[in-house]
Amino acid sequence: MSFLSSLTKCRGLKSLLFDKNPLIDGKLPGLVGNLSDSLVEFSAHGCNINGSIPSEIGNLSHLINIELSNNKLTGSIPTTFGGLKELQSVSLTENKLEGSIPSELCHLNNLAFLYLASNKLSGSIPACLGNLISLRNLLLGSNMLSSSIPSTLTQLKDLLVLDLSSNSLSGPLPIDIGKWKVVTTMDLSSNQFSNDIPTGIAELKDLTYFSLSNNKITGFIPESFGELLSLEYLDLSRNNLSGEIPKSLVKLLYLSYFNVSFNRLQGEIPNGGLFGNYSMESFQGNEALCGAPQLHLPSCKSKTHENSKTRTRLIIYIAMPIASTLLVVALFFIILRNKKRKNKLSTQEDVLPLGSWRRISYHELHQATEGFSESKLLGNGSYGSVYQGTLSDGMTFAVKVFKLELEGALKSFDVECEVLRNTRHRNLVKIVSSCSNDLDFKALVLEFMPNGSLDKWLYSNGHSFDILQRMNIMIDVASALEYLHHGNATPIVHCDLKPSNVLLDEDMVAHLSDFGIAKLLCDDDSMIQTMTMATVGYMAPEYGTEGIVSTKGDVYSFGILVMETITRKRPTDEMFAGERSLKSWVKESISSPLCQVVDTDLLSTIGRERSAINNCALSMLQVGLECSTELPDERLDTKEIVTKFKKIKSKLLKDTERVRQRGHF
Repeated sequence: MSFLSSLTKCRGLKSLLFDKNPLIDGKLPGLVGNLSDSLVEFSAHGCNINGSIPSEIGNLSHLINIELSNNKLTGSIPTTFGGLKELQSVSLTENKLEGSIPSELCHLNNLAFLYLASNKLSGSIPACLGNLISLRNLLLGSNMLSSSIPSTLTQLKDLLVLDLSSNSLSGPLPIDIGKWKVVTTMDLSSNQFSNDIPTGIAELKDLTYFSLSNNKITGFIPESFGELLSLEYLDLSRNNLSGEIPKSLVKLLYLSYFNVSFNRLQGEIPNGGLFGNYSMESFQGNEALCGAPQLHLPSCKSKTHENSKTRTRLIIYIAMPIASTLLVVALFFIILRNKKRKNKLSTQEDVLPLGSWRRISYHELHQATEGFSESKLLGNGSYGSVYQGTLSDGMTFAVKVFKLELEGALKSFDVECEVLRNTRHRNLVKIVSSCSNDLDFKALVLEFMPNGSLDKWLYSNGHSFDILQRMNIMIDVASALEYLHHGNATPIVHCDLKPSNVLLDEDMVAHLSDFGIAKLLCDDDSMIQTMTMATVGYMAPEYGTEGIVSTKGDVYSFGILVMETITRKRPTDEMFAGERSLKSWVKESISSPLCQVVDTDLLSTIGRERSAINNCALSMLQVGLECSTELPDERLDTKEIVTKFKKIKSKLLKDTERVRQRGHF
């Protein structure tokens, strides 16, 4: 740092740039505030700087550009930045900065570029940023920001690039989104945005890149998307969109990337434009879509044929007005039976064929896992072992190798293949391929989950997560169960819900896994009997004593899972003996101070914030108890569970936001 010290004598210094230079290898000293008053540019990109940003940097009153990206900076963003009135560009991306975005940045009336992505910033987006009318690029992606997009942000009429991706932002998109008339890039992916896509999107004529992937957007894809003629990239995947894909999209002649996978879309995929260039990956996970054979989707029924059938039926009804009641009744039952048969055929056509999976050979699996070595082992289950593998093209995956010497392993493989082949949901683990060599080798290649299991986060040292993360995981699991129970023609019962079967991706989104003992409730059965055993501590009473399997059994297991997630106590913990159980312990203690049952990691805060967490934990435990009542008919339905948890989450976010605005005490 003697180099920087010597520069303090250079009173006419205007630019100081040492990007990717080993001259700085340590902390940024406070003496930077003693540099020349004439300094307008300070750039130290990729210089391995650690520690915090010194507040003294606010002394450089004529700075126009600060570039400190790609370092190891910690702590918070100094509020003294607000005094640098001439600042036009601030870049602090790819560091480890924490805390909230200081409102003092709103004093920088000349600010055009604000880059704060890839840090650990939390709290809400300051509403006052909407007053910085000179702002052109706003990059806040890959942080831990929450709450909704401030309505004031649409005042930035000259905004060109907006990146809010990979945060925990929620609520609807701005109703007046069309005010960003000159925006070219908008990335809102991997958040928790909900409601419909605003029709004002049609006003964004210069938009070339738009991503809403991995949110909770509902409603239809607006027909007005066809007016965005400059659009080159459109990703609406992993939401809850319904209706048809607008045919107006064929007018988008520059749309090189298009993805609407894993929604609830239906109808015919448009013909023309660039739609012939898109692969099946753009449309998978929508059960009611139909299209060209190369997309591995059902072919679309001819509308002419349907109209002809309708006309014929009308003629019959008109030509035979005096037909006997018996004939009418007979005709009614024939039509009804044919309709049921047609629905069954439609369901069969919607199944994604095994041939569309990626083909991976045994040799590739063996090589990718270094011969299924112990160093690649992720875990062991009842019927198989799971390994991590990496293919030659760099693709990382998890492979579940079944222990065929065990009785029931072969059936488990078949069941898991059947379930994963027929289900597609953002909160279910995705199957990549299967590998079968007669009866000698059976394996499933699955999507790799880099954050491991919920079990690991609950019980491994060095892993901790807050109440909001636990809440989101429970909502994800409940959403997966809702889909299994209500989102398929044949309801599916998981039968083995527990923390080790809840896997977390890079964004801590939960995916339900291990369907080896799942059951399909066929022919309108509400329950079946089986000898398959689930995991002790999570089994519903009727399952353990009579072998009765129903969707209500999954609800019971979910209730236990919720209580375990909040208390960090296994249902098989040694403290639960005799008549005492996790459920009875929670039930007895729920009216007492929550510190007796809630995981202490959640209660490290003080004042009103602690109270908000307590209230949230209490509400979650109450839902857990309602899910795990002794009588199946008294348990909640998965749809009710999702609704209740979303309301609890909304209250938590409002309470914590109120606390932050008033202070902790």
